[in-house]
Amino acid sequence: MKTQVKKEEQQVKVENEKMSGSSMLIKALALEGVEVIFGYPGGAILPTYDEIYKTGIRHILARHEQGAIHAAEGYARVSGKPGVCVVTSGPGATNVVTGIADAMMDSLPLVVITGQVGTSVIGTDAFQEADVIGITMPITKHNFQVRSVEEFPDIIKKAFHIATTGRPGPVLIDLPKDISLAQGEFNYEKEVELPGYQPTFSPNKLQIKKVVEAVSEAKKPLILAGAGVLHAHAAEELLQYVEQQQIPVTNTLLGLGSFPGEHELFLGMAGMHGTYTANMSIYETDLLINIGARFDDRLTGNLAHFAPTAKVVHIDIDPAEIGKNVHADIPVVGDAKEALKLLIAANGECSKSAIWRSDLKQLKEEYPLWYKEDGETIKPQQLIEYLHEITEGEAVVTTDVGQHQMWSAQYYKFNKPNRWVTSGGLGTMGFGFPAAIGAQFAEPNLPVVAIIGDAGFQMTAQELSILQELNLPVKIVIVNNAALGMVRQWQQLFHGERYSNSLFPIQPDFVKLASAYDIKGMKVEKLSEVKTALKEMMDYPGPVLMDFRVAQKENVYPMISPGKGIHQMEGVKP
Repeated sequence: MKTQVKKEEQQVKVENEKMSGSSMLIKALALEGVEVIFGYPGGAILPTYDEIYKTGIRHILARHEQGAIHAAEGYARVSGKPGVCVVTSGPGATNVVTGIADAMMDSLPLVVITGQVGTSVIGTDAFQEADVIGITMPITKHNFQVRSVEEFPDIIKKAFHIATTGRPGPVLIDLPKDISLAQGEFNYEKEVELPGYQPTFSPNKLQIKKVVEAVSEAKKPLILAGAGVLHAHAAEELLQYVEQQQIPVTNTLLGLGSFPGEHELFLGMAGMHGTYTANMSIYETDLLINIGARFDDRLTGNLAHFAPTAKVVHIDIDPAEIGKNVHADIPVVGDAKEALKLLIAANGECSKSAIWRSDLKQLKEEYPLWYKEDGETIKPQQLIEYLHEITEGEAVVTTDVGQHQMWSAQYYKFNKPNRWVTSGGLGTMGFGFPAAIGAQFAEPNLPVVAIIGDAGFQMTAQELSILQELNLPVKIVIVNNAALGMVRQWQQLFHGERYSNSLFPIQPDFVKLASAYDIKGMKVEKLSEVKTALKEMMDYPGPVLMDFRVAQKENVYPMISPGKGIHQMEGVKP
């Protein structure tokens, strides 16, 4: 992808300015169009923070480095721009490792700057030294350790280029303290020369022709749209192509929002907790067109039963993903937006799929998502449905991982891109709340709602300080079942109802916690109070924390149990 093209066109080569390494970093961030950075200071990174103080660049002080990196992820996911995180050496750097791994799994563009001890003592186990390059090599798209001030500007430029082109991902710069203090000439080139890094942007037209022919012959075509559509800013082209060819669509978890959730051709999310219609369509399709998804195990289930009779088209900018898990009959390496443009321009014969579409429509009607109401007990599915109704589907929604994440994916209908922010591949608890903070900076004029579990919230609750300090209008919806919900569900289903350390007999008073930060808080325990409370929350101009006490033993259905095929779902009907 070329998310930085317009910005780079406006840049000019900056050269022959003498300045410190820290000054180079701040100047380069400005040239890259960085509007906000998230971080936490410490000894090895102090020269950079001194420069932040002098220049006044917008910096958001997290209360833990994990909060900073997740906020940068949320910013990147919603804005499409690289999220920037700055932390110190040693524990500061190791505290962002989880967020870096999370961004790597979910293809989020980050530039992470870690302070490091001086070059003369690297390798001596100096105070607050950690081998950050060795630690993060497997979980970054690339990482750099700066060894001279002269090479620093070139490294910064390369870092932003690598993070934002091709398949996006996190890039780390390890900055020794003496380099940040040293003086050198600031030469900042407009272009980047990386002979060994040339991601394929334009798809092969012969392969596109094969896709067109396959669509014309298919009787049961299906599009599986993943996050790659969103990273390529290709939601508009996907909608145009789908309506041109009348091909039904399903999403991966991270692809939600790439196609309107209330469109008549949308079948819902596929995978372990996907809809019956979406999963059965994958099982029965004769042509599966994967655009920007990596065929992960939570999507496919038992591979022996995944799209068993289908010809598979796989469109992806990362050639390493094609054929990795599922054989591709027609591989297409390239940017999703460019591929869809070519497919639209080809305007091939519409697929012979009228009967297929009719059958899927009937399945949607016969097998909707369901739950059983229970008087005044709040069912989490109802809570999400009501939230969608109150926000009219316009909110940016962030989540942690677990039951609340799946219910949000199922019951909140995302009609626009970049409104869904969740931890997919790594499944990180503590992600949702700080990610909402980053999302609010990315979209200050949109409502941002963090739907989070009571357990995950306690991992990064200290970031309430940011809401207090800035009066940031993030709305926090705690789906409180006094349990590690998904752990408890698996213990119920697969471990003989032995609830080992998954239930919380004692809960903090979240409303009092909010009050300690001067944030409006409410506890809701009755279904009849939910809509009023949600409306009050959304109408309130500042941050709000809502503690919704929901049914503890509610399970997420449908579900594909481990080892089962995508067509072998449980809990399809009451």
